Amino acid sequence: MKTQYHESATLHVSGEAKYIDDLKISPKPLLGFAYTSSIAKGRLKSFDFSEAIKVNGIHAILSHKDIPASNRIGAVKHDEPVLVDDEISFIGQAIFLVAAESEEAFLEAKKLIKVDLEELEPVITIEEAKKQGLNLDIPRKIERGNIQEGFETADFVFEGVTISGGQEQWYLETQISVAVPGEGNEFKVYCSTQNPNETQMLISEVMGIDINEIEVEIRRMGGAFGGKETQSAIYAIWATLLANVTGNPVKVRLERHVDQQITGKRHPFETNYKVGYNKDGKIVALDIDFNSNGGAFADLSMAILERAMLHAENAYFIPNIRILGTVWLTNIPPNTAFRGFGGPQGIFNIENIIEKIARNLGKDVTEVQFSNFYGENERNITPFGQKVELNRLYVIWDKITESADYKNRRKQVDEFNKNNKYKKRGLSLIPVKFGISFTTAFLNQAGSLVHVYTDGTVLVNHGGTEMGQGLHTKMQRVAALEFGIDMNKVKVNATNTAKVPNASATAASTGSDLNGMAVKNAISKIKIQIAMTIAEHFSSKYEGEDSYIENITFENNKIFDSIHPERTIGFAEATVLVRLSRRSLSSSGFYATPGVEFDRAKGVGTPFFYFAYGMSISEVEVDLLTGKIDLIRTDILHDVGDSLAEDIDIGQIEGAFIQGLGWAVMEDQKYDKKGKNLTPSPDTYKIPGINDIPKDFRVEILEGNPYPNTIHKSKAVGEPPFIHGLSGWFAIKDALWAISDYKIEPELNFPATNEYIVVAVDKILNK
Repeated sequence: MKTQYHESATLHVSGEAKYIDDLKISPKPLLGFAYTSSIAKGRLKSFDFSEAIKVNGIHAILSHKDIPASNRIGAVKHDEPVLVDDEISFIGQAIFLVAAESEEAFLEAKKLIKVDLEELEPVITIEEAKKQGLNLDIPRKIERGNIQEGFETADFVFEGVTISGGQEQWYLETQISVAVPGEGNEFKVYCSTQNPNETQMLISEVMGIDINEIEVEIRRMGGAFGGKETQSAIYAIWATLLANVTGNPVKVRLERHVDQQITGKRHPFETNYKVGYNKDGKIVALDIDFNSNGGAFADLSMAILERAMLHAENAYFIPNIRILGTVWLTNIPPNTAFRGFGGPQGIFNIENIIEKIARNLGKDVTEVQFSNFYGENERNITPFGQKVELNRLYVIWDKITESADYKNRRKQVDEFNKNNKYKKRGLSLIPVKFGISFTTAFLNQAGSLVHVYTDGTVLVNHGGTEMGQGLHTKMQRVAALEFGIDMNKVKVNATNTAKVPNASATAASTGSDLNGMAVKNAISKIKIQIAMTIAEHFSSKYEGEDSYIENITFENNKIFDSIHPERTIGFAEATVLVRLSRRSLSSSGFYATPGVEFDRAKGVGTPFFYFAYGMSISEVEVDLLTGKIDLIRTDILHDVGDSLAEDIDIGQIEGAFIQGLGWAVMEDQKYDKKGKNLTPSPDTYKIPGINDIPKDFRVEILEGNPYPNTIHKSKAVGEPPFIHGLSGWFAIKDALWAISDYKIEPELNFPATNEYIVVAVDKILNK
């Protein structure tokens, strides 16, 4: 029963699924708005909203002076103001909050707000931030071996720079929160967030009230992709501040163009490197210096940089390596989590290096990739000292190169390019080795609360959040498997901080791993209570040998004695007996990932519980006159262990690939010199559409490779497949190499939009 539809699929299709904007709150919520900065850097000298507050339909206008307790928030470092109190750090930063009966009332009041701003020269790029020394923290370092000795022994050495751009999360449901005041200091907050616990804590800090007064709930999100891990909290805080002052429920919902203007994106990276390699293509030394654009505040930038560093070598063993990393502060919205969390930026850099080595040696790129793969014995240790165990790279390589017919298609592509002047084809293979766990060790924990009712139905509460990825469906299946009952007997509740406290964010692809084990833990306790009752029942009902707890089995909606299988009782009937026996049919559960630790100062440890693997092969055709790309075919083979839900996992792989492709070939995030977002809406920012899906799209899950230490031997699937999208970019570059018969490297921008492709073609032809 691995194939399973999403638990809310019917509701999604019918339009009956309830999102926060669909909730019927009584009384009808006021609307919350922010008056935001029009400059990227400066100071707030004075303000006056005495006339604005008189506008009909305006219930409150708040400044930083009206915040009850702390005006600073942040996931790691509390450096971000809720409302500007002095320095202005980016366009769109909130200066005032307004509670209004309508948007029209807010817009009228906005005209009457008077502010005196002193504008200063902003810093927008990494290069500008470097010149001013605006680094967020001291540079991080991971080092193994001796790179100088490695360079001295290398047959060849070259240096270069790799640049990758930002990316808008573009969740369908924009940032939204509703705060409902209760009695005393109580607030119930509905927030589209991946992190209800952090939202709860930050509201507590800003409001100056105890955490237990605040209840945060989320049934489902209309997408998140990391953009609602930390950055959703401030909108819940805005709503709560306004609800507190007005005494009414308040809804804060960002319009699309506002959301894109003021929220953080994927971090742009500028990476400098020096690589030494031998005639056989093996890398012997690599020196990497990652530089990321963190935006105005810390957010999760250091953790994202860290994951880029931890994926700097991707699937390759490099004996001598030094990895440095620095986050630079600029005057754009604070950049934040995005699917892959720095891993894609790190992997793009090493794959670019591998490709250049292959071209320099006149080899096919796949030869160089294969020769550098992690192997056995001394070739299975990462730069940070973790062993690469249960390595799936070779089995995936064998399967996908055969199923995708790589060698023959490589010949066909070469033949096509010889016979066509204005169109070229390219072929690329990208491997993935992606670590699974939060790299901050204490976050690798989860809780649950499971209830069994006397009609045999089960209600599951867990700390993970549903953002469309199917987490609730997987938890539903875990509970059904553990109890041996049908999935339609299990319901997964909305995520609520009053049911499961202190939960970590649903992020780092750990949602199923952590929450699945926590649900299993709770169920194991309930099953003991049921087994005790049923063992007693069988022993009293049937003559002869007693039934024992360890022999009580849960399967096919029944409970039976495995030694005496004729002794059986229906699951629902059994729950009635348990209640009559005055035993509990409810339990909390908990799980903490064992063995994960990482010493940031030393750059060593075991930050990941395991690695997920995969490979993709993409073939493209490029029109050299227009830059138009046709994605002819993509093959993906991905490792998810024993899948908890094959349909959902395949959907996640497909979606991740398309999102990764968008980052690599079309999503061109731009700011001008004044810090204004030039791509703040769908008409200026191109995301993948239906015509961007490969014409021939073949996605398979690696079968027969369970992972022994996870929930039902499954593996995470959310983030690793995003990397497969890079195969599209490298296939385009491969096609452009063919223009010069692989003699001139294309200066291909990232992302490889149609315009940038034409520019790259022009440069090749004019050399």
